[in-house]
Amino acid sequence: MNDKPANFLTAVIDEDLEKGKHQKIVTRFPPEPNGYLHIGHAKSICLNFGLALQYNGECNLRFDDTNPEKEDQEYIDSIQEDIKWLGFNWAGEVKYSSSYFDTLHDYARHLVKEGKAYVCDLSPEQAREYRGTLTEAGKDSPYRNRTVEENLALFEKMRLGEFDEGACVLRAKIDMASPNMNLRDPILYRIRKVEHHQTGDKWCIYPSYDFTHGQSDALEGITHSICTLEFEDHRPLYEWFLDNLPVPANPKQYEFARLNVNYTVTSKRKLKRLVDESVVSGWDDPRMPTISGMRRRGVPAAALRNFSDMVGTNRSEGVVDLGMLDFAIREELNETAPRAMCVLNPVKVVISNVVADHFEEMAAPVHPNKEEMGARKLPFTQELYIDRADFSEDTTLSRKKFKRLVLGEYVRLRSAYVIKADAVVKDESGEITEIKASIVEGTVGENPPEGIKPRGVIHWVSASKSVKAKVRLYDRLFNHETPDKGEQDLMEYLNPNSLAVLEDCYIEPDAVTMPAETSFQFEREGYFVLDRHESSSDSPVFNKTIGLKDVWERKV
Repeated sequence: MNDKPANFLTAVIDEDLEKGKHQKIVTRFPPEPNGYLHIGHAKSICLNFGLALQYNGECNLRFDDTNPEKEDQEYIDSIQEDIKWLGFNWAGEVKYSSSYFDTLHDYARHLVKEGKAYVCDLSPEQAREYRGTLTEAGKDSPYRNRTVEENLALFEKMRLGEFDEGACVLRAKIDMASPNMNLRDPILYRIRKVEHHQTGDKWCIYPSYDFTHGQSDALEGITHSICTLEFEDHRPLYEWFLDNLPVPANPKQYEFARLNVNYTVTSKRKLKRLVDESVVSGWDDPRMPTISGMRRRGVPAAALRNFSDMVGTNRSEGVVDLGMLDFAIREELNETAPRAMCVLNPVKVVISNVVADHFEEMAAPVHPNKEEMGARKLPFTQELYIDRADFSEDTTLSRKKFKRLVLGEYVRLRSAYVIKADAVVKDESGEITEIKASIVEGTVGENPPEGIKPRGVIHWVSASKSVKAKVRLYDRLFNHETPDKGEQDLMEYLNPNSLAVLEDCYIEPDAVTMPAETSFQFEREGYFVLDRHESSSDSPVFNKTIGLKDVWERKV
């Protein structure tokens, strides 16, 4: 068994195995293919697939495709890709609830024959009225006592498409006075004259989620059906179906607290709105909390898995600070990301005491703590770029407050020479266009002569040998801790500074030869990733993953 954090589910499984209740643990991940998966789904994936791995069992991928109006092959493909990217594999072939439609139809007929289901002609408005409230019992539908023969005939007409959508439904006959609203004669089948992406036009009636879920679990031999807490009140119905149908197994449902993260929206309906209204560029926009969006932003799969472990699995609802995810991202990237130098806001530095065609190759480690990752080559030429914020003409700045290049003083270029700023060139508006500097000979990898004290260390690139790149700086999409709560529309909490695009950045040449999705630590700037869709060696595009330090609290 893998070394994973213990939780209430592992305690249940341990007991089941010890008592011999199960010989093999089988879990499942059952997403609806009506949108892209988000960070909450990542937690569920890590839990279900992780438990299967932990106990040498299996986890099925089963698409809950009972609502064809909102489903699409694009979502099916993206979900499979997300799961694989997170590092998991499902058992056997991909499964679909629609594969069980024939069996579910037989199960529905079984309930009708047993007098436990009936066709109801109440309109949706009437059905809501008859259902009652949390404090008042419902009342029986006037169609509740139809005969078995009549119900079988009407249900067959539903299947054959002889009724219009909304004309009637098939309902279970349980208890309209039950304090649990889910047991008040729930709907089993609705008429939907919509073509299905898997079954085509074979069906014009589709089963409800509640009627599909438990029976699909039973047909697949699921031992532990793990849901989020909002399905806790559905568990008695889940068990009622299993107790009243000739299913081949008796799975058990367990609920855990869903993952809620501040500054984040995880409603697929609301995420779809962001896409449809072009607030973001798509489901995989790096500002989106979707798995594909986080992947494109450069969040490592290992960081999401570690974050899931850090959050833990329990039954207490709460809100997780987004800073916990940021911590997991930084921890992973600090260990794995190669280093590179990229100047985001360049100003030219011209070295006066070398010739115009001067060329040297400096060496720097790919990772300061991992010799096995090797070294990278840094071309050093007469003309360089440094970041504009790394220079000041103000000679009164203290060394403590400004550890960068000041006119008339020295600074070390990372992995290269100590240089001195001698003069500046300005345009008509007074903007600095060029810094005249000189190198201190013999200072590559060596201390400067006595009396020369560099203020600090700054990053740089060669002006002629670096590569021009586009860099997209991403920040949180929302500037409110709970953007989808309260009376305000979530659009009012959009962060106007969630994206800035820098067109004229310059990066050391070796970095752009790496494959897309390679993450880097841009020294002194943060973590960035080569965009998986738009980047090329000729026209690199980098997305900012996260800064080196958490500055959000200071901003808000």
